[in-house]
Amino acid sequence: GLSQVLLTLAQAIVRDGEGATRFVEITVSGARTGAEAKQVAMAIARSLLVKTAIYGQDANWGRIVCAVGYSGVTIIPERVRVWLGDLELFRNGEPYQVDEARARELLAEPEVVIRVDLGQGSAQETVWTCDLSHRYVDINAHYRT
Repeated sequence: GLSQVLLTLAQAIVRDGEGATRFVEITVSGARTGAEAKQVAMAIARSLLVKTAIYGQDANWGRIVCAVGYSGVTIIPERVRVWLGDLELFRNGEPYQVDEARARELLAEPEVVIRVDLGQGSAQETVWTCDLSHRYVDINAHYRT
């Protein structure tokens, strides 16, 4: 129905980002409130370092965890878990043994899924973003608005 049309249009806007090569879905679960889940998800989605790591096909869990940390939401690092698709990257406050070849495969896909579980509650939110490529810089470096 109408909800599906609106969802498709909203995702199309993200997919059409200037220079975008990847659509990224970020789901934060285990938050105390929906507002906290969204705050963390938006911090990850807005992180230029996360966006460039995705473009470079680098499963850089540190950039994701850093964004969680500076989101402004109080977290317990030992409870945070991070996945790239079905591949766990971070758990118990430490990096998890990452299959780098599998991570590169997942990051080469046109759609990338990042999941973060804060381990503090039952609230969950999902946001979308895109990667940040050289083309974005080329598009925006040579004109004035």
